[in-house]
Amino acid sequence: MNSEVMPSIVRMEPEVLKSLLTEVKETVASSFEMQPIEKTSFTTANMWKIRRNVKSASQMLRRFN
Repeated sequence: MNSEVMPSIVRMEPEVLKSLLTEVKETVASSFEMQPIEKTSFTTANMWKIRRNVKSASQMLRRFN
């Protein structure tokens, strides 16, 4: 199999690198408002639900093999 590998280090002129690092083209969303995040606690019921789903998924995989 033939494959051509590009070098992992990209070489460029210092002026081009400086202009790339200083140039910023962004749009600031001024009308965007963050909604407060409701904090919920992680309970043992959540843990049991996760464990139940993991067990059933692994049993499905074993059934097909």
